Amino acid sequence: MPQLLRVQCFNVSRDGFGTGEGQSLERPFGHADPTPLFSWRAATASFVYRTEPGGSRGLDDYLTRDAECNIGAEIMGRNKFGPQRGPWENHDWQGWWGDNPPFHTPVFVLTHHVRPSFTLADTTFHFLDASPSEALAQAKQAADGRDVRLGGGVATIREFLEADLVDTMHIAVAPVDLERGERLWDSPDELLDRFHLESVPSSSGVTHLLFWRR
Repeated sequence: MPQLLRVQCFNVSRDGFGTGEGQSLERPFGHADPTPLFSWRAATASFVYRTEPGGSRGLDDYLTRDAECNIGAEIMGRNKFGPQRGPWENHDWQGWWGDNPPFHTPVFVLTHHVRPSFTLADTTFHFLDASPSEALAQAKQAADGRDVRLGGGVATIREFLEADLVDTMHIAVAPVDLERGERLWDSPDELLDRFHLESVPSSSGVTHLLFWRR
């Protein structure tokens, strides 16, 4: 089977924004409250940060579990790794996820300012100044036959879409408007020239959009 580049469980608002304006260390999503975007996933039995038994089953839980299935590497933009801009001033800061990041694979962070790789638990972060196709080639090699997940943020997903490298996408649309920030699209119909699309509403209030190549 070919290795796929997959966007999984990426959250956007009803008006198409994946994050708000004014990202900072204290507010990774800027002015936006991330709770309405992520609450559907946090409520599932399979949520990665769940520490107690329970949680919902059904569609939301299935898609949460599917996000981890057959993933061998991840690509993300620098803004998903952290809020810093320009040259790195502090190599001691190692991302928002603590000592045990939820990725459990090699992670390739796209940046114009590279820094040495480092490992936390079973996740190794590599920093690349590379084109989308170059980054994908390295990630596929590291994935050892499994798929590569494109983790975001918005600008990175748009860049890989423009390079026509994305094979499948799962976008969860929350019933909230952010009004400003980084926008993934004006309408998902913009992608219908290249992708099939199925829209599946959930009892949690989000609508799951599933894209796959034509």
